[in-house]
Amino acid sequence: MSVKECEIHKGKKRKLFQRIFWAIVVFLFLVLVTILLIWAILRPSKPTFILQDVTVYAFNATTANFLTSNFQVTLSSRNPNDHIGIYYDRLDIYVTYRSQQVTYRTDIPPSYQGHKEIDVWSPFVYGTNVPVAPFNFMGLSQDQSNGNVLVTIKIDGRVRWKVGTFISGRYHLYVRCPAFITFGPRSNGISLGENGAVKYQLVQRCSVSV
Repeated sequence: MSVKECEIHKGKKRKLFQRIFWAIVVFLFLVLVTILLIWAILRPSKPTFILQDVTVYAFNATTANFLTSNFQVTLSSRNPNDHIGIYYDRLDIYVTYRSQQVTYRTDIPPSYQGHKEIDVWSPFVYGTNVPVAPFNFMGLSQDQSNGNVLVTIKIDGRVRWKVGTFISGRYHLYVRCPAFITFGPRSNGISLGENGAVKYQLVQRCSVSV
């Protein structure tokens, strides 16, 4: 009798553990489905970026295929979502010419952006004697002589979405802002004084992908 009772107890414990296990699985499944439904209903929209202006403090291309440049870039970012916040965990900004990076990367401090909020950043982006590929340098010298250089302000980063207490994993953020820099008689910039700095009011939308 004792052996049979022991086997019965073991069977009951096994069934109890199975019920607990499946209850946990069902609970986690329901939680996951609920999060996915909320996510699908809210449909998070990617932030919008506007390039407000660019101030050029230095832009010197030497004959040895090197470029020294110093920019101050003003960008605004808006969260278009009504119920979703955005964590900007990492943002690196730099300048490229014909897809070649011509400045160092500058870090923008991490921040949180609430619903419908707008953030404005004005980082300095610069490069000292940055080597430029010969075929790009020829085009850069010609564009500068013609008084019109097209550069691209780029931001690479990581973002997370916040829905209530739920915070998503990290997503890659790519921002691309074309900027025309004019020189000489064709310049439409505003001189800022004796230091030679020139400010260009641009106010143009950037392309954003997440």
